[in-house]
Amino acid sequence: MGTTRQDAWNNDEDLLLAEVVLRHVREGGTQLAAFEEVGKKLSRTSAACGFRWNSLIRKQYEAAITIAKSQRKQTMSERSAKEKSKKKQLQQEQSQNYPERIETVNRTEHSLPSFSLEDVIRYLQTMQQDKLHQNTLEMENKKLHEMIEEFKKQNDRLKVDFDQLQKNFENVNEDYRTMLNFMERARKLAVTDDSQANQVKFQMEYNGNLQKVEK
Repeated sequence: MGTTRQDAWNNDEDLLLAEVVLRHVREGGTQLAAFEEVGKKLSRTSAACGFRWNSLIRKQYEAAITIAKSQRKQTMSERSAKEKSKKKQLQQEQSQNYPERIETVNRTEHSLPSFSLEDVIRYLQTMQQDKLHQNTLEMENKKLHEMIEEFKKQNDRLKVDFDQLQKNFENVNEDYRTMLNFMERARKLAVTDDSQANQVKFQMEYNGNLQKVEK
């Protein structure tokens, strides 16, 4: 069993994926078979190849897909014409020996829709491919929802942290303003004390000089 890769796709791998899918479309094959073929060559899962094709590469090859489908339609038309011709030839050969039986078969074919085994197989393969694609999309959708929920939780946590930081900032800012007010008041008090001290000193010196003069 091959290993399953989870690394990013490169240009060569994308080109290989596109070439194989387009070849299967031209030849009347299914995309599921193409994804399985590419997965084996690149050691990736068919689901990963399918998701890569449907999510990104398919959009880049819309014109090529249209041409491939046209070629497939022409091939199927030619193949159907050959099968009808071969069937008609067989009926003609059988009518020579069993005319009544061929007439009954012809009446039955006109009354019931005609489905070949290839049509049935193609229909079942298409249903299987659609189911696989749907499951892949559902898984990716579930992962995206989980990521969104996780981002919401992270956003809520970051909001709580931001609110706490905002509150802390406001507290620090308030403390800073209070400290500035306190320092301003202390400065004013210091200036007032110095002025009063100078006045007392001047008054004492003035009184001393006055006493000397009186003597």
